[in-house]
Amino acid sequence: MTYSIIHSRIHFRLGEMTNLPLYTIGVVAELLGVHPETIRVWERYGVIKPQRRSGRRFYSETDLKKLQFVKRLIADDLNLPAVCHYLRLYPCWQMDGCPGCMHGSRLVACAKPCWREEGIYCQVSGDEDTCLNCEFQK
Repeated sequence: MTYSIIHSRIHFRLGEMTNLPLYTIGVVAELLGVHPETIRVWERYGVIKPQRRSGRRFYSETDLKKLQFVKRLIADDLNLPAVCHYLRLYPCWQMDGCPGCMHGSRLVACAKPCWREEGIYCQVSGDEDTCLNCEFQK
């Protein structure tokens, strides 16, 4: 096996790992420094939809990153309805991965903060053809 095949398989496996529902609400609340009821309120507002097993909520690494981002927005004085509205600007919030029309930038003035990776900013490409064919727009 070549290095690139091995590397792509490892990368694929790590991508799968980020979406595995591993954490209970209590663990996530402790990691975020919030009460579990706070996370339930955020869920009722639709900012997060955890997977469930036997009626219990389980959160993935991706869910944890989303909740950390929500917590930052609230710390920046956005209320929950404003957070919900703001999250609609992120096509990748409900999708796996970013759509082709988005790309990362380190320039703060050009874009909005990426919820997946701190220090990176989401930016829409100027190519209108890409946006016309975007699966998010369909």
